[in-house]
Amino acid sequence: MVVASGDVRVYTVNGAVAGSSSSIPDWITRKRAAKTKGKRALKEREEGQVELIQGFEFPEASNKVKTTRDGHHVVATGTYKPQMRVWDLDELTMKFERHTDAENVDFIILSDDWTKTVHLQNDRSVELHTQGGFHYRTRIPRFGRSLAYHFPSCDALVSASGNEIYRLNLEQGRFLNPIVLDSPEDNPILGVNCIDINPAHQLLGFGVDGTPSVQFWDPRSRSRVGLLNLPKGRISRPTGRVVVALPGVDDEDSGSGSLAVTAIASRSDGLSYAVATSTGHTLLYDIRSPKPFAFKDQGYGLPIKNVSWIEGGSRMAGDGMVLTADRKVVKIWDQNTPSSNFVSITPATDLNDVHHIPGSGLLLTANEGIQMATYYIPQLGPAPRWATFLENITEEMEDQSTRNVYEDYKFIERNELRVLGLDHLIGTPALKPYMHGYFLSLKLYDTARVIANPFAYAEHREKLIKERMDKLADSRIRTRKDAAAAMVKVNKALAQKIQKDTERERTKKEKKRARKAKQAGEEVADAVAVDDEAVNEEPVTLLNDPRFKELFENPEFAVDEESREYALLNPSAAAQKRGRAGISKTVVEEEEEESDKSSSDGLSESTDNESSDDSSDAGELTKFDPRTRPGQKNARAEQQHARTREANRRRTPNINLTPLVPHASAAAAKLGDKNATFGQRLASRQTTTNTRKSADIKISVDGGLEMSFIPSSPGTVDQSRSAKKKGGRKGAEMLGATMERGGDEPQGELRENDRRGRTHRRHGQRSGSKNTFRMLSG
Repeated sequence: MVVASGDVRVYTVNGAVAGSSSSIPDWITRKRAAKTKGKRALKEREEGQVELIQGFEFPEASNKVKTTRDGHHVVATGTYKPQMRVWDLDELTMKFERHTDAENVDFIILSDDWTKTVHLQNDRSVELHTQGGFHYRTRIPRFGRSLAYHFPSCDALVSASGNEIYRLNLEQGRFLNPIVLDSPEDNPILGVNCIDINPAHQLLGFGVDGTPSVQFWDPRSRSRVGLLNLPKGRISRPTGRVVVALPGVDDEDSGSGSLAVTAIASRSDGLSYAVATSTGHTLLYDIRSPKPFAFKDQGYGLPIKNVSWIEGGSRMAGDGMVLTADRKVVKIWDQNTPSSNFVSITPATDLNDVHHIPGSGLLLTANEGIQMATYYIPQLGPAPRWATFLENITEEMEDQSTRNVYEDYKFIERNELRVLGLDHLIGTPALKPYMHGYFLSLKLYDTARVIANPFAYAEHREKLIKERMDKLADSRIRTRKDAAAAMVKVNKALAQKIQKDTERERTKKEKKRARKAKQAGEEVADAVAVDDEAVNEEPVTLLNDPRFKELFENPEFAVDEESREYALLNPSAAAQKRGRAGISKTVVEEEEEESDKSSSDGLSESTDNESSDDSSDAGELTKFDPRTRPGQKNARAEQQHARTREANRRRTPNINLTPLVPHASAAAAKLGDKNATFGQRLASRQTTTNTRKSADIKISVDGGLEMSFIPSSPGTVDQSRSAKKKGGRKGAEMLGATMERGGDEPQGELRENDRRGRTHRRHGQRSGSKNTFRMLSG
């Protein structure tokens, strides 16, 4: 029900709570249901909700809302079906509802009560309603946009798309000559969005669409008496550009892409005007000056739907408060300090209209939701006389300690849940899923955090000490080039890049300005037009924007430049960093380096085993922390390091490199050869048990192999074995059928067949079925 905006508290007494763009989870709200026969279940309501006006809603949405001048009734229009509803404020309930043929665009109340009203519909019709119901209907040539009533002349003024203001005289019952607006510039007038009648001197003000200007007309002479041009240089820089969308206006001639004045409000003193634009800016003018004395940016870049002066005298919060509202937010601010807000209200649904009850702190809103919202601000003004009990309720609520619905719960994400070891609770009543995480009991969260990290308090204390020491170090007198750069503690590379980009943009602007001044060749005139006002503002960057302050101070927001995600998003920066570290190696060089590392690791195993006793005996003597005793050295550690370095220098590794050469047999090296490898010695011990056929093997120098065999008797097999042993070389290791490693070089010269292979065709051919050779014919 209550939302605190700084020191100002806002109470929602009708509709959804302000700021709750999404509904509260179902497991928090108290469910009320009636299970009686033939009745619907009661609506679920938040605990402590107040419904000031009963049935203050429409079936789908509401368009406009106003109160009568006597303060006893509220009149509003909405849909669907298009209708008008009236509520009696003395009874706080709905009085009646009346349906119409078309949806309402705007309406005015002619009498002091609700009995006489004029309605502008979106089908180009104007309807007159009385106490008994619908009275009369007429039509206008174009689609209407706004409606106003001039009491001295009984003229109903209707603005539409185009440059004409239609006048319907209710005393004579006929249309009079329209007011035709002329544009002093080349831009044509696309329409008139709003009409204002000053209550002090009855001056007519028209907000023009197509060119940001306001025309003032005297109703007595029906002629223009003044023209106010808004500064295009200031209002053409919105935070976002949204198409101007007015109810009932969607024809092709609409100025959706041009600057426009969307709302005007004149103060009761007859001197001050508030002008709102389609870019979300509000300018305050004194009628005696063409320059604004206050400038306000709504922040969303959306067209301003309502602007009004908060009137009420000494009982109100201050003199000169202004209310501005677009479809997203309602802001109330002082004309003397437009940069700060007295209060800001963010409704749950998009706004269509806002009405302030004069002399009170109550706001009525028409929105795109079913329920119409009502907000009470005690600091703005007192409660209306028909709702004085609101002051007692709010005083009691302020005395009580407010309890938040999320007070006993902690919202955590899935990653944090996995770190705490509570991911097994997913799907159980202990975790309440909400948005992209879960709600967890605060007591369970504290217990799990202590179990998962018992040293959390020590780490937190160490972090606080470090922050305090850094703060003391920063307090020393130092030379700083930039105040923003002095606050950078993390992401220094990003800060430097932002500074370079800002400096580059500033240099470009200076060069462009100097080039224009050189081309002009003369000094600028003293009289500067209002449209060409230039505001020298410091460019907003990540360094001076307070919203991104933590990005350069909190270590949790530090950019990990070693991560894979950073390399994918910034490939050029990652490549430059690798280039600065050294020239990239090829795949072959990396494999050779890895092999060298593995061989050196194998050689150092013995050294590590030999020195393990010494290192264990040394114990804590060689460990030294320079932070405990600054300025001192550890002599024992330095001596140990010198001895280890000298031993590594004197040690000569014994590596036996045996070349791979062709071989003619599979015999292994002798057992007594000390240069033979372990595999060669093992092969020499093994004896072949299987019998093989005798074969004649011839090997050439270039690695060719020729083998022939014939069936033989067992005696021949033994002879072939002995011949194979004789053909082996000393200290050689067999690698397959044709290669060997190590051993002595063969003595003597090879035969011609061994060197070049077979030079003529074989004389015999083996039979494929009888294991015999037969001679070829011819």
